[in-house]
Amino acid sequence: MKIDILTLFPEMFDALNHSILARAQKNNLISIKVTNIRDYSKDNNKRCDDYSYGGGAGMIMTPQPLYDAINAVKTKDSYVVYLSPKGELLKQNKVEFMAKNYNHLILLCGHYEGIDQRIIDMCVDEEISIGDYVLTGGEIPAMVLVDSIARYIPSVLGNNETTSEESFSNNLLEYPQYTRPSVFMDKSVPEVLLNGNHQEIAKWRKEQSLKITQERRPDLLKDNN
Repeated sequence: MKIDILTLFPEMFDALNHSILARAQKNNLISIKVTNIRDYSKDNNKRCDDYSYGGGAGMIMTPQPLYDAINAVKTKDSYVVYLSPKGELLKQNKVEFMAKNYNHLILLCGHYEGIDQRIIDMCVDEEISIGDYVLTGGEIPAMVLVDSIARYIPSVLGNNETTSEESFSNNLLEYPQYTRPSVFMDKSVPEVLLNGNHQEIAKWRKEQSLKITQERRPDLLKDNN
């Protein structure tokens, strides 16, 4: 998969060059390119914001640099996503769908009070929000989206079973996990995980997932109905 990120603050994306994402890029499993929107501004001072028509607090990102930056990286396979608190709430099924159905994502990071609506109308295919709160810009949401999507690209994690058993798979939160030693500070690993009976282990894990989901996110269980 190819991902282009358009931002006013490209230095924020250094985090994508470490750990699993760094290895995925090195192995050509995913391509991530960060573009500075200011490079496309025709303003002498590379300005990309202006006051809002109608008044109001804060500045709005102007359409020209955004339009030119998008079209500079856009291809016939591109799907343009604007990270916005007004967008559809990001959930695991959306992450999985995007990973499996799009070859090229363009992630547009807004800043200040947002972007000119005409860019949304002309260039954006979908608006996505990572939660019911407001951040200073779209950079952190873009990183969240990239990281979550990358995990569904074949061979990125190195174990296809990893994504099938974690939280939000089948609308359940993940069961508790334990490792060695079997006893730590007088606390023992549940006996069922030590007996080697995989059928009993699977049953225990399903029960624990249901219990934790009921306690913490009962809304997910409603989505199963």
